[in-house]
Formats: sequence, structure tokens, C-alpha cells
Amino acid sequence: MQIFGVDIGGTGIKGAPVDLDRGEPAQERHKVLTPHPATPEGVAGGVAEVVRNFSWDGPIGVTFPGVVTHGVTRTAANVDKAWIGLDAASLFSERLGGRPVTVLNDADAAGVAEMTYGAGRGVPGTVLLLTLGTGIGSALFRDGRLVPNTELGHLELKGHDAETRASVKAKEDGDLSWERWARRLEKYLVHVEMLFSPDLFILGGGVSRKPEKFLPLIENVRAEIVPAKLQNNAGIVGAAMAARDGLTR
Repeated sequence: MQIFGVDIGGTGIKGAPVDLDRGEPAQERHKVLTPHPATPEGVAGGVAEVVRNFSWDGPIGVTFPGVVTHGVTRTAANVDKAWIGLDAASLFSERLGGRPVTVLNDADAAGVAEMTYGAGRGVPGTVLLLTLGTGIGSALFRDGRLVPNTELGHLELKGHDAETRASVKAKEDGDLSWERWARRLEKYLVHVEMLFSPDLFILGGGVSRKPEKFLPLIENVRAEIVPAKLQNNAGIVGAAMAARDGLTR
């Protein structure tokens, strides 16, 4: 079964039809730059461009970098504030010719994909996926069940949102070495571990392609830490899963 998934990120909007039997894109994904400012109309135009590239006419799942409840976007930390309180599902559906659209938090989408096809598959207990990119997204699971919209990147760390100190963007903006960034990430993980006592951390986002650069430098975390297996495809796969599940509700 194939369903289309779109992942909206801070720098790019990417999508592809997803083979849900295998848990991977069925074709090479297409990506466009996220507009700045990332207004609803601008982002919706980018989503439509990605979908048009495949001439897709079925249901679509779309991730959003913020809290989403019943298709309405509730926060907008890294996008335009016009998203707050917007019926995003209706906006995307309108721009996509009336196709059914399911919208969910981006880290939740990545987490569901990793728990089904990737590093969290079959893992009991408490699992916390963190997506490291423009910000820090989070997906919390207890015995495989998602606690949605946790947004733990906005926990306070040294008086600031944690993501402003430990995200990949913070590494790049501060021109931090892997060692300095790993120390910041470790402090964040220790803080999160104190709050939730996870059995497993899964670290996703583009940086999951380079675990050897930073994972060996993190020493003071008790839980096991592993890179995401689906890497940057996790959001696309999870979006497609949500669209499929939306059809069966």
C-alpha cells in the first residue's frame, strides 16, 4: 500500500509516496526550500509543489514543526506566528485540490515510523525519540503508545529553550566542534532523563547519519542511545502512516 507523506522542516519541505509494507519511500523523495518567512500560504505552496512533482491524487499526510490537535496548528516556534490556531488540514486540502489531508506533529510522525519500522521496533517500556535539526522535536512512547505533542525541545536549559543550545542549528550557528556540541547535547539528555527515565533514546534528524561523530562523546546518560534507522525519511514515513490511519478511523 502506498500513501503520500510530506515532512515540513525548518530548511526544506520534502515528500514522496511511501510503501507502507516496507516503511520506506517508494520513489526518490522531492524537496523544495522552506520559504522564509514560513507563512501558511508560502508553506502550503511548497507542499503543493512537492505533491505535484509526483502527480499524486490520493490521501496525503503532512508533518508540522509544532503542536497539532485535530488538524489545527497550536504553536509556531520556528515558523510564522500566523500558524497559531490555523486549521492547517483544511488549508492543505484546499491547496491540494480537495484531497484528504492528515496533519500531525513532525517528531510524532518520525517517532511512530521509528517505533514501527526502525530503532524502536519491539522495544517495551519508555522510549523517547528526539529529532535534532533546526530545533529539537520529541516523541514519547510508553509500551509503544504515543504521548502526542510533547515538544520537549522547549524545556528550559540554562535559562533558554533547550533547542537554542543543543539543536543542530545551534551547533552550526555557533560554529561548535562536535565535542562542544556533544557536551551541550549530553546536558540536555541528562535533564530529560531526570524527568522521564526513558529506557531508550533514539536520536533522529540528519545528524543521525553521523552517529560516530558525537555518540561516543556522550558518557553520563544511563539510558541506551541509538541513532534513528530511518534517518531523514522518518517524518515522511510517519506522515504517510497517519494519513492511512486517518482513512480507517
